[in-house]
Amino acid sequence: MGSSGLMSIDLGLRGAVVGLSLLIAGLALRDHRASTVARLAAALLIGTAASVIWSAPTMQRPFPWWSLFLLVLASGNSVVFWLWARAVFDDDFVLRRWHGALWAVVVGLQLFVVVWIVRLPALGLAIDQALSLTYLGLAVLAAAQTVTTWRADLMAGRRRLRIVVLIGASAYSIVNAFLSFPPTPRASDFSIASVANVFGLCVLVGLSGWYLLQAATMQDDSSFLLTTGDIPGSARSAALEEEQKPPAIEPALLRRLEHLMTVERAYRREGLTIGSLSAELGVPEYRLRQLINEGLGHRNFNAFLNRYRIDEARAALADPGQKEVPVLTIAMDAGFQSIGPFNRAFKAATDLTPTEFRRLALAKHASMLTRDGDRSGIGKPD
Repeated sequence: MGSSGLMSIDLGLRGAVVGLSLLIAGLALRDHRASTVARLAAALLIGTAASVIWSAPTMQRPFPWWSLFLLVLASGNSVVFWLWARAVFDDDFVLRRWHGALWAVVVGLQLFVVVWIVRLPALGLAIDQALSLTYLGLAVLAAAQTVTTWRADLMAGRRRLRIVVLIGASAYSIVNAFLSFPPTPRASDFSIASVANVFGLCVLVGLSGWYLLQAATMQDDSSFLLTTGDIPGSARSAALEEEQKPPAIEPALLRRLEHLMTVERAYRREGLTIGSLSAELGVPEYRLRQLINEGLGHRNFNAFLNRYRIDEARAALADPGQKEVPVLTIAMDAGFQSIGPFNRAFKAATDLTPTEFRRLALAKHASMLTRDGDRSGIGKPD
């Protein structure tokens, strides 16, 4: 195929990626603008569109000043992708200021490379190598977030998203990071490699759009697109609502699960997994996931276990008879393996540290005893 044919395919694919990315980003901001996941997804898609335009072989060189805006959007995409993966698959994720600082550092270094590499080639190439390693590391971290939390995820739609979108996107990012290290001069003409790269990106964005359009049953934060049948009042909407109603939760199975957790205290067992719990209940793993998610409202298996663990720890910390028992002992008895996860889970559930909770609970108990003693006349002169 000649150069003109490759140019037509390359530019056509780039136009498709830019158009679809901006469309999905606009719908994300329109439907769920307050959602962290939606905002990060929109930023990721806008950055993808900017990257496709910036990396086009037809981009004027030396780069015009206005194109640096595209570079700002594109060069921070690896950080945004990692943050998006964290936000989607970690229910406790919260954006921090240092996340923004990391994005600013990566963008600033990339701008330095583009602007100063001609004047300081040795330093520019060294920074470019460091950035390639950074992009690779962030892609690996995003993939690790997908894999390490997959087993504990109770939401069927989110589990599919891991396979359909994120693993593919992580693999794409890792391969591109490897190919760009050590950095090589940018090609100035159209090639098979350029077309293949844009085609892979087009497939990923297309899969993302297709998946999000089908994600009506997914959690609110990451299913920010409406299908045609979701228009209120339509006949198809009513039919879909009927089809998408969660199956009835078996009360007997729910009672067996509650008995196992509240009476037998299965949550105390070290290394308890959803697989071992489903085997003990004698049900397939997918049914147990559905039961915990739809019957009890938990998105994550660890959050389900921590509910019982925190309840037991709260009772122990508020018990005056256990006021000398160390917090670590109470945490270990409740099923936690170390003090760090216990402190984080307890603070998330109560907005207090275990020590603060114990102090307030014991003070309240002492106050109630004093008040009851005053009412009964104990300690008053005859």
